[in-house]
Amino acid sequence: MAETTANSDAASSEPAQKRGFVQSLEIDIRLLGMIAAFIVICVVFNLLTGGRFLTPRNIFNLTIQTVSVAIMATGMVFIIVTRHIDLSVGALLATCSAIMAMMQTAWIPQFFGLEIGHPMIPWITIIIGIAIGTLLGSFQGWLVGYLAIPAFIVTLGGLLVWRNVGWYITNGQTIGPLDETFRAFGGISGTLGAQWSWIVGALLAAGALYALMAARRAKLAHQFPVKPMWAEALVALFAVGGILGFIAILNSYQVPERVLQRQFAARGEEVPEGFTAAYGLPISVLLLIAIAVIMTVVAKKTRLGRYIFATGGNPDAAELSGINTRMLTVKVFAIMGALVAISAVVASARLANHSNDIGTLDELRVIAAAVIGGTALAGGVGTIYGAILGALIMQSLQSGMAMVGVDAPFQNMVVGAVLVLAVLIDTIYRKRTGDR
Repeated sequence: MAETTANSDAASSEPAQKRGFVQSLEIDIRLLGMIAAFIVICVVFNLLTGGRFLTPRNIFNLTIQTVSVAIMATGMVFIIVTRHIDLSVGALLATCSAIMAMMQTAWIPQFFGLEIGHPMIPWITIIIGIAIGTLLGSFQGWLVGYLAIPAFIVTLGGLLVWRNVGWYITNGQTIGPLDETFRAFGGISGTLGAQWSWIVGALLAAGALYALMAARRAKLAHQFPVKPMWAEALVALFAVGGILGFIAILNSYQVPERVLQRQFAARGEEVPEGFTAAYGLPISVLLLIAIAVIMTVVAKKTRLGRYIFATGGNPDAAELSGINTRMLTVKVFAIMGALVAISAVVASARLANHSNDIGTLDELRVIAAAVIGGTALAGGVGTIYGAILGALIMQSLQSGMAMVGVDAPFQNMVVGAVLVLAVLIDTIYRKRTGDR
């Protein structure tokens, strides 16, 4: 047994030596570039704002502002990888938000006989909202897959239709306030606190270590080249340090005293002298992490994920190999619709109400996040973590420019320029590396 393992290690290390030192490290240049860009953005805006950009409070706000777009960006990766596009996500979000707002404040109490504030109302709302988002997404996928209408046209029509469906559902009014439990998904009123944040952080760090070790074992088992152990240890150190450092920053953001006073007063109590509490990890960020893990598993470990990337790489070959590309299109758009509905929960919960302009221009932000994150518009290439990082980069740009005092029109101009630059850099990179 020991001899077999030794032979396996020798076989796996031999290709690594032939590849050379740099190749053996398996460095993802694109990912490093995005991380470097994010660090530069943070440092520059921190200097321009006199140190206010990297405060725990702003980092907390930045994370909860990123979640809605990031969730949709994970679904947009599948859409673009299969050589389609979805311009309707912002408008569909508005429709799902309007439906869920009306269900909480009018329809469920009226038709189900539950009083406003009943503990089942938010959960019924979320389940029905996700079901409707999935159904509408499937309908658009059916139009694209089975009727062969270009996705650009279908979703452009959806942009106009769903935005106005949402308006008519609410008669153009702002609906709220939403249920208290429902609002917890927005991240402002729903956080884990310091203790549970550390527990979740420890679990995430352990999960990251396990994933790295499992990937290394799988490569060794199939005699694929692996990184040197010191490089693996360095990656693990950065992963664990990043997770625990992020939790530490969020836990250092203390709940303001006036908020504590209101919370204790609602229970008929007074704040104990010297008592403090931290916000910790927002529930919305925890939801994003869960979705990112699920989508990554789907992309890398399931037949559906293999079919998605195979179809994006060569649709004709995929169809000839027996993949039902039409049904696959329906499934991809259904996933996108479900994620849009979840994003509607997060976005409306963060605002504590539904407004008619919710989700405006989100379609452009979501597409930009996926593309900046390395998803190829030609199809076949894309990563979930890249799309999330792309959403974070975009939100950091907008948040930083807002703190500096840049007008909204100029903010959109900068984001547009960054999107074009990201595509240009990606095109040059693929040409030089020979990647598609």
